[in-house]
Amino acid sequence: MAYTQAECVIKNIIREIAQECADRGHSISETLVAFMVKAVVLDPRYEFNVDRTLTKTDVRKLITTCVDRLLETQRSSLDTIKMQVYFDMNYTSRAEFLAEHRSVLESRLAPVCREITDSRARTRDEFECLYRKIVSYMLLHSGLGSPTELSVVREATAALQSVFPQVELGTFLALTKKDKERQLNELSMIVTGIRLFNKNCKKGGEGIDDLPAILNEAVPATKQNVESELQATQQLIYHYTAIIERLEKSRAQWYEENGLHDKLKEALYNVRQHEVFLRIIVTEIVTCAKQVEMLERQLERQILELNDIVKSKAAVPTAQVYPHFIALSNLWTAFQDELVLLSVFSNLVTNLDPYLATHSQLFPDGVIGPLLEGVVVKTDEQRLSEVSGQRINPSDFKNREWVFPEDRLVYCQPTLQYRGFCAYTLGARHGLLLRGM
Repeated sequence: MAYTQAECVIKNIIREIAQECADRGHSISETLVAFMVKAVVLDPRYEFNVDRTLTKTDVRKLITTCVDRLLETQRSSLDTIKMQVYFDMNYTSRAEFLAEHRSVLESRLAPVCREITDSRARTRDEFECLYRKIVSYMLLHSGLGSPTELSVVREATAALQSVFPQVELGTFLALTKKDKERQLNELSMIVTGIRLFNKNCKKGGEGIDDLPAILNEAVPATKQNVESELQATQQLIYHYTAIIERLEKSRAQWYEENGLHDKLKEALYNVRQHEVFLRIIVTEIVTCAKQVEMLERQLERQILELNDIVKSKAAVPTAQVYPHFIALSNLWTAFQDELVLLSVFSNLVTNLDPYLATHSQLFPDGVIGPLLEGVVVKTDEQRLSEVSGQRINPSDFKNREWVFPEDRLVYCQPTLQYRGFCAYTLGARHGLLLRGM
């Protein structure tokens, strides 16, 4: 009951914050508000105690603080939270991305499928019309060519006739709706496999793109683009870090009064967050590359097996050859999946750019240039190499277990707090983000 009440209170707070923002002319999503509420409550500067119930004063303070933070226009911190919200809402696992994609495809195919399964064809013309609909369904289902392209339709029709002649429509219509749907999907995969095999044999393939070739160009190009953006972001990280360190040493009053130090740290957090997300996407693209490489090997094997089965044979038992056509179809679907994922990851990168706007406006080259004069800019790798020879002596600390970088392979992908950023620097140097490993 207590948990339900607390949840209700938080929801009311979120709604009130969103309403106050709206009253001031800003439409803020409740998701963004929820992120801001969490950020403010966990920020020690605001002294909220998460272990006790919020008082009315606490609630008012929380609402006011969140509204003020959400309406700040010249702070990179808000951009960072918006970026986190966007990524949290739009990034998921490969499996979930593909499940969502297939769900969209199925919803688009549903009307066509329903027309076929609900058909009550009786006359010759009605049977011909139904057969054409089945061909269209299979083209839409496979994504191999347009159902409005005559040469594609002819090829697909010929492939379908070889495994499901029109005279079998009567038997098909006698099936239950579920069985009809199952047979449609199976026939679609068989027809797709036949068309792909014929394409490989140079006997067809109208409207079928060479997905392996497309992916072999697109994957490296996409990876290079993301890595270029990652390098640009890292350069900003190194610049901001160097300037912040310089300010920490000088502690010039002008810097403090103008809030330059805090603004630079917020800008650093912003680009560090961008770096983290770009690294995640690069990892996903590397996975795409590995998948494509594996699929190409499987495709080659499958084609060879089919060649061996049908070679110099006038007729081949369906039980022997159909599973191979279905396997070929599934492989092609896997290639299509990688193309979909590549597009998703590219869009994610593009859609992160707006959340870098504030720091770019606050610190253009004309501002950053003078601040970098006389400053030694170091990369993360250079910083790590400078301290690589310095080691903790485990015997100096009792009841502690130390894990060194070279020991990591002993563990199964250990989860690192703070994503590998140095916890000591984070605490001792007022939130400075430096990579610890």
